[in-house]
Amino acid sequence: MKKKPTFDEYIEQAETFAQPILHFIRECMHEAHPSLKEEIKWNFPNFIYNGAILAHMAGFKKHATLGFWMSSEMKDPQGVFVRGENKGMGDFGKITSLEELPNKEVLISYIREAIVLHDLGVKISPSVNKKSILDNLDLIEALKSNEQALLNFTNFSPSQKAEYHEWANDAKTEAPRNRRILQALQWISEGKPRNWKYMKSWKGKV
Repeated sequence: MKKKPTFDEYIEQAETFAQPILHFIRECMHEAHPSLKEEIKWNFPNFIYNGAILAHMAGFKKHATLGFWMSSEMKDPQGVFVRGENKGMGDFGKITSLEELPNKEVLISYIREAIVLHDLGVKISPSVNKKSILDNLDLIEALKSNEQALLNFTNFSPSQKAEYHEWANDAKTEAPRNRRILQALQWISEGKPRNWKYMKSWKGKV
């Protein structure tokens, strides 16, 4: 099994433009709360608070992302969250330079708000997912960031593609949907269909 990279290794291996972005996000996270832990999950760096995922970041070929798991419950007083098709699997859109992120003071205030929501035990409100099974833009965007996953997905049968789209769309809120998309990206890059765990051809391979 391939060894997971450390946070340092992940950032070092990221595209040149993404490295200062990821360093800045990491710095703000730990300045906001020094006890935050770091963990690579679904091949992406995650920041853990009291055993729960607080936020994740990622570096792709042409952009970086930052997302809070509780973003749907956050106030966003500065209006910096990006919604819709161009969100790029995060809450700040497709970040290509540090100038596209809020300054340190603002970002730290957002991180601390997310921490307070976790402390208060706030739950993510349910929402209706109106996306078509065949048109999950977040999943499509994630696939474009991984050449091997995109190639494998292209070679999947129509039913196998639909299973991944449906699985992503079945998540009723943004945070679990993002988690599923990140997990899907890992499995697809390994050539695994959505239900590979139940297929005889895959048993014993992991």
